[in-house]
Amino acid sequence: MSAADQPDGVRRAGVGQSRCHRPWTGPDVTDRRRLKQLVRERMARTGESYTTARRHVVRPEPAALPSGLVPGYDEFGPGQHRLSSLAVHLLRQAGVACSEAMVCGLAGGIGFMYAVFEYRGMPPIMTIVAQHHPDPWVESALRRLPLSFAEEHSTSTLRALAALRAAVERGRAVYVSVDRSRLPWHSGRAALATEPYGVVVAGIDGDTVLVDDSAAVPHRLPMDEFATAWAGHKKGRHHRIVVETAGAGRPDPGAAIATTVAHLTGPVLGHAFDANFGFSGMRRLAAQLRDGRTKSGWQRRFGSPEAFGAAMRRLYECLELSYTAPGGTRPLYADFLDEAAGMLGRPALADAAGLFRESGAHWSALAARAEAHAGEYGDLCERRMVLAMAGADVRELDDRIAALPPVADLGADGRAALFAELAELVDAAHDLETRAVKLLDRE
Repeated sequence: MSAADQPDGVRRAGVGQSRCHRPWTGPDVTDRRRLKQLVRERMARTGESYTTARRHVVRPEPAALPSGLVPGYDEFGPGQHRLSSLAVHLLRQAGVACSEAMVCGLAGGIGFMYAVFEYRGMPPIMTIVAQHHPDPWVESALRRLPLSFAEEHSTSTLRALAALRAAVERGRAVYVSVDRSRLPWHSGRAALATEPYGVVVAGIDGDTVLVDDSAAVPHRLPMDEFATAWAGHKKGRHHRIVVETAGAGRPDPGAAIATTVAHLTGPVLGHAFDANFGFSGMRRLAAQLRDGRTKSGWQRRFGSPEAFGAAMRRLYECLELSYTAPGGTRPLYADFLDEAAGMLGRPALADAAGLFRESGAHWSALAARAEAHAGEYGDLCERRMVLAMAGADVRELDDRIAALPPVADLGADGRAALFAELAELVDAAHDLETRAVKLLDRE
């Protein structure tokens, strides 16, 4: 681990110390200026974006491992990208060394899906998925690594729990898909039971399941509550993956890069919704941001203070927090391309990496502009991240976020000016990524 990866102001484990984590809230969460100072100091030192630097700063201090963990599972919580970090921990425990950036790239890396969903009695729900989509993330990465894994489902909860215990007893961590809304540390956060949410079962301590998810400490969940969450994912009931054996050979980044290129340039699904994917989706977003006439344009869709505030929050969330790494996953994907360039002997990949880093800066700038018009949302999300990383109860903050009032009305002219500025940032990112993809597709 390089010095740039060390949490700021935090003592790391010395020789012989455990590398798990105890509850800790990082910089005093009541001292917002101190936290921001630490983040900006790291930004100046590393060149990272604010959100990337902040994730490093808020990681807790190492502490003693709890009992019940499978041997070798000694890291918890997200780095830059939650699912990629979980996969790194899963692989490490199975004896496979792989960086977070490499896992991210092998899973497909970046993508773009933009859509607006409208339901009666609710403001329009804007969604961007900036990571590769819709292929299953962890499974895609594992298939491109020299290893074998078992993927199973069970209709019976009792049989599924028996299989889970058997895997843990033979020293294997288990990646499972659950209903996120049934996890107590996510209670109050909207989630569909049909939407898979991956976590890792890192051990079992009596009748308590030790879960690796969003904190730098293992979440402890009673077996019956875990079983309810595991069965709650209806489409993939009791879905689980166990890495069985590590083989010789190297990862296959070339095939992953080809998939990323194909999905950015399209088609992805093979039907009309493909207009929302990849570069087509970016162009659609920019056009609708500028559209002041039709009902699909942002001026009409997000004209009320309630709808405008919701859109600004979603832009920030989708590009920095949810189903993405900071900067729309572009900076992390750039790190993958730098690794892959050396492995494959393709220097053009490193050139493409530079373009994706620049693009990521545009996506982060767009998210920051949106967050500036989202009221207290960004500050509350920051406080939530600090506490959640330490495994603290964040339900009160979730309630406060859900109850945020409408934001200040910019008026039609103010909204139009802001939307035009956001559209220019989308255009700039689109142009950079178009150039980058030509480099990826060159060899």
